[in-house]
Amino acid sequence: MAIAKRGLVLGAAAIAVAGVIVTGAGLHLSQGKAFFEESPKEVIDEVWQLIDNTYVDATFNQTDWEAVRTDYLGRDYSSQDAAYDAVREMLELLEDPYTRFMDPQEFRNMQIDTSGELTGVGIQITQEEETDEIIVVAPIEDTPAFEAGLRSKDVIMEIDGESTEGLELNDAVSLIRGPVGSDVTLTIRRDDELIDFTLQRARIEIHPVRYSIKEEPDGPIGYIRLTQFSSNASGEMQEAIESLEAENVVGYILDLRSNPGGLLYSSIEIARMWLDDGAIVSTVNRQGIVDEEVANNRALTDKPLVVLVDGGSASASEILSGALQDNDRAQLVGTQTFGKGLVQSVRSLPDGSGVAITIAKYLTPSGRDINQQGIDPDVLVELSEEERESLAENRDLIGTLEDPQYEQAQELLLQTVQAEQNTAAGVQ
Repeated sequence: MAIAKRGLVLGAAAIAVAGVIVTGAGLHLSQGKAFFEESPKEVIDEVWQLIDNTYVDATFNQTDWEAVRTDYLGRDYSSQDAAYDAVREMLELLEDPYTRFMDPQEFRNMQIDTSGELTGVGIQITQEEETDEIIVVAPIEDTPAFEAGLRSKDVIMEIDGESTEGLELNDAVSLIRGPVGSDVTLTIRRDDELIDFTLQRARIEIHPVRYSIKEEPDGPIGYIRLTQFSSNASGEMQEAIESLEAENVVGYILDLRSNPGGLLYSSIEIARMWLDDGAIVSTVNRQGIVDEEVANNRALTDKPLVVLVDGGSASASEILSGALQDNDRAQLVGTQTFGKGLVQSVRSLPDGSGVAITIAKYLTPSGRDINQQGIDPDVLVELSEEERESLAENRDLIGTLEDPQYEQAQELLLQTVQAEQNTAAGVQ
């Protein structure tokens, strides 16, 4: 199966900040919009057919999908909004928070996110499948949410005093977003404590890659922090590696902590910068057809690599770290990753609305199913609550020897570098 990668976004990416490149539904937009407005049922049938043709679960959550179509097309709809409500109701039968309908405004918001710039507070959110709680996947660095101290796994209980119980993910995003300069208060549950965060919405320009050189006795180390797999991530990663190679670094630490994922093709392109050969990821659809992505002999470096991961490393981060681990290209340090291994195809509809559909799951090169399990690091390094607080309050400590996970990664990398240098010198 040849999946069109430009239309895919990975499962942990919530619409609060995720970038996605969409594919068209096949009608000219202006003609289709007029037709859909005159016939509200058409949007229902269009979405039904997309689900029928591509949804990952052939049983549709044990639902008689043909009967669903008969039911919803047999109703009368007074307006386009009524049809939109019916589509959302229909999709709820799948009990899949990642298969979701977006009205034209919501869909435009998602398209804006693709550009690497967004308006909001800078958090990636998801909806827990069993409890329906709205959960923070990760805050994006240098955003109001990050600077205020929101963390991965925080549960959003209220938005401006409104309870999130029974709230759909799309609705939560709409409440969190708003005009630049305005405030929103999030009440979150962290362990057994309720905490209020008042955040000022901002226009956020995302540069997902930062890098620096760490001087060491055995030679300089290249430190690269990747915060999101947006459309510009691979280009910035290439610039970072090429710049560090020009400085003759002896090895790399790639930091994927709190990286909530993003675009599938971005993770594949970046994996190819580190891998000369070998498999990267396999996607499996409901027919069991496997599409495998592989390295293409275009790695930018073969120097030792250690990757930092944690519970906020999700989706595309898990594809990249899993590929590097399974191919023995890198060792992973930190804690178990988030555990989201689903792929969404995002389709535009003729009236300007859109739908994200879970069409496949992905497997690492060794065949591991990451969904709900995550990836275990080679070296487990848990942070204490005091260490978490310290890093949250002083971001400059991230990626330094005051950062216990980084410290362990550096030690592991230098051991590998020294071993290679000894081998090259003929030392036994």
